[in-house]
Amino acid sequence: MNQDTQPLISLPTAVAHNPLHTAALALWPHRLPGQSAASDHAHPPVRSLYIHIPFCSHKCHYCDFYSFVDTRNQQAQFVETLLAELRALAPHAQNPDGSRVPLRTIFIGGGTPSLLAPKLWKQLLTSLAACFDLSLMGQTSGGSSGVLDAGEFTVECNPESTTPELLALLRVGGVNRVSMGAQSFNPRHLKTLERLHQPENVSKVVQMAREAGIARQSIDLIYAIPGQTIDEWHDDLRQALALQTTHLSCYNLIYEPNTAMAVRLKRGEFVPVDEDTEAAMFELTDAMLSAAGLRRYEVSNYSMPGHESLHNLAYWRHEQWLAAGPSASGHVYAGPPTGACTPGYRWKNVGNLGTYLSLDPTKSGGYAPITDLELPDPKRVISEVLMMGLRTAEGVDWTQTDGAGVAAAIEAVCSPEAKQRLRTTLAQLQADGLVKIDQGRLMLTDSGWLLTDWVVKQLMPG
Repeated sequence: MNQDTQPLISLPTAVAHNPLHTAALALWPHRLPGQSAASDHAHPPVRSLYIHIPFCSHKCHYCDFYSFVDTRNQQAQFVETLLAELRALAPHAQNPDGSRVPLRTIFIGGGTPSLLAPKLWKQLLTSLAACFDLSLMGQTSGGSSGVLDAGEFTVECNPESTTPELLALLRVGGVNRVSMGAQSFNPRHLKTLERLHQPENVSKVVQMAREAGIARQSIDLIYAIPGQTIDEWHDDLRQALALQTTHLSCYNLIYEPNTAMAVRLKRGEFVPVDEDTEAAMFELTDAMLSAAGLRRYEVSNYSMPGHESLHNLAYWRHEQWLAAGPSASGHVYAGPPTGACTPGYRWKNVGNLGTYLSLDPTKSGGYAPITDLELPDPKRVISEVLMMGLRTAEGVDWTQTDGAGVAAAIEAVCSPEAKQRLRTTLAQLQADGLVKIDQGRLMLTDSGWLLTDWVVKQLMPG
């Protein structure tokens, strides 16, 4: 998972500038052109950063993230624009007195970040260290494992484009975690997904990462691929576990609109895996990974204790993060935190490299133009918190925080009819054994995991 993809409000082109700086969106209480004091920001210092690198060697048929094959050699121009955007974003990770606050997480996704030329990686990593405080990225827990857990700096790497030289460069730049898209170890299923790498390259890159000193590796897998059997999925899990990585993401194949997979499905080129088989694959995943010591901490994500993706947890916990690069989405609070349902702004950078590269830093202050914006809305925030938080094993703060949990937010903003409907629905879900409230937190039960999306939909305030 490289970004939160909540639906956003489209903006007219005339005002499609990043709300972190433009007067055209005066509702945003952030720095305007010509202002530099961090004290002008209404939100607390932001501790997470997402960077999107859109280049790919090939567009995989299931992928709906913004990416493309670069035939015009635009990498150098892209990095130059990206660095201007990072300089503009940097004050939002500062205290009111202008002192920098250490970032807790950085995630560089795509696309295929490992396709970026090494000299451009060096330029990017140098600029990141100049703009932000990365001091947490090299601190260890002090335990016997030496896990780099004080801060988390993740880069997505594909098996076919990752080299020892690149991994060594990333490690010097503070990267302590790589996320690798294996998807399957079966050549036939890789061909269906239009993945170009050879299965054996996954283990080679995992070993290269370890030799480079990158202590944490995560593997992405996809199940319910057309033609895939339970035994084949079992074999994929077995081979992934044999790599002894500390984190696995296991996603069911989704036929996203406007992807090649969706078009091929519509043309009848293959038959999707039936629901019963897909459910059996979901249950097999939990059984095998749990037996190996990996805990499910989100519906599709498993880790050894202490090795959860801190960056993705920031999304699921409704925290703040900055966003850089075309199509990247960000979230900042509208003011100081007020509890589980702190209102905030969400925005999405323009999802077109040409438009992104046309940015004139002298006029924009370095900020990227945006295409979408969500303004603070108490009812929407409740939906977001439930939608994202209930996907996690820790659930959401229901009544744990005195007067500031989700239940209190519902009481404050929902109509009497909506509140009664939600009470009735929650009671029924509890009676059905799908959710529970434990020490003030609302969470799914073991039976509820398989119906996550349906359960969340029932609890939307409307």
